[in-house]
Amino acid sequence: MKQDYLQIRVFELEPEVFASGQLFDSDVALLGGQRVRSIVYTRPDHESEGQPLAADLKRTADALGMTFVHFPIDPRALTRDVAEDFANTCIELQRPMVVSGRSGPHATKIWETVESLLED
Repeated sequence: MKQDYLQIRVFELEPEVFASGQLFDSDVALLGGQRVRSIVYTRPDHESEGQPLAADLKRTADALGMTFVHFPIDPRALTRDVAEDFANTCIELQRPMVVSGRSGPHATKIWETVESLLED
């Protein structure tokens, strides 16, 4: 993914899997232009003021032919069952894929926590 063409920061978690912070409709359109095939949005709706609803982001992704999954997670309360569900969801999605959270480090922490729970 070409970082310099995006107006959002993305962090590579592994080949063709990236983390990003809060997405807006314009960001989803930019990701679509970068040929991202799937987005996993981990923020619960109404977590903060001004945050777009997952359904609105999904509508934009759908219009661009992308898969959008709303999978709200609190990384402080991740259980092994939630980690397995998240991993199974991600395995099924086309790449490149973006995992979006409140911030890039937040999404990265979710990914890393899921990996560590599943390694045990």
